[in-house]
Amino acid sequence: MKLIRWGAADQEKIGVIVNDTWYDTSAFGGDYNEQFFNDNGLERLAEFVKANEGKLTVIPAGTRLGSPIARPSKIVCIGLNYADHARETNAAIPTEPVIFMKASTSMVGPFDNVVIPKNSVKTDWEVELAVVIGKKASYVEEADALDYVAGYALHNDVSEREFQLERNGTWDKGKGCDTFAPLGPFLATKDEIADVNNMRLWLTVNGQKMQDGNTSNFIFNVPFVVAYVSQFMTLLPGDVISTGTPAGVGLGFNPPVYLKDGDVIELGIDGLGNSKQQVKNYVKN
Repeated sequence: MKLIRWGAADQEKIGVIVNDTWYDTSAFGGDYNEQFFNDNGLERLAEFVKANEGKLTVIPAGTRLGSPIARPSKIVCIGLNYADHARETNAAIPTEPVIFMKASTSMVGPFDNVVIPKNSVKTDWEVELAVVIGKKASYVEEADALDYVAGYALHNDVSEREFQLERNGTWDKGKGCDTFAPLGPFLATKDEIADVNNMRLWLTVNGQKMQDGNTSNFIFNVPFVVAYVSQFMTLLPGDVISTGTPAGVGLGFNPPVYLKDGDVIELGIDGLGNSKQQVKNYVKN
């Protein structure tokens, strides 16, 4: 299945995509959140959709999409998980996964604006494969790791490099700003993806190709990453693990290139759709 959330921000309803048509499943009840995944929501939703075939309301064209999952307990990210990206940023190839966190409040819809934070001069882009956890995971073995995965989504790990790298402390302060986690357009369940470790991903800025990679070039693949993270924290249903970005980020150019007001970012992953964000300067409300 392909799961979507649609409607005004903070008022999203749930839906599914079947044969490229968007359907309203709000009559199913609830949201795509921890409780949904914990209570066999995917299986129950599939039964609901089948039982209501031909009866579900089509969502009107042009309707806003939100993040395909409700705000999770955490967004865990893996840094420097492609050797070419590590090299372009002059970082050592990691011998173990680099872990940092994004604030769950950074999550927005796939076509929402990306807002350059107040005092930012180095806001950057990163196309990534996001893994959504389907059941509670703690001390998971790599051989069993995919059993704990609900599905996958497209993620733009927007990053402020000065905050991240020049302001001391952890990377988190450059990763968790509002709008810094556009997710979607949909969550694809595992059965939709033939090989999660062989998926092309790409990103353009103002139509210029910046990133063009493949998850086959992971340093640490998806099962390893899920198992590894679970050794250090309990992953709850609905949690997100973002698996790293290939070469082509703004930081890697000489001189570096960063996002500015009016820029348009487009990105995609085979099997997970495309998203598009316009960049806006921060304006105090």
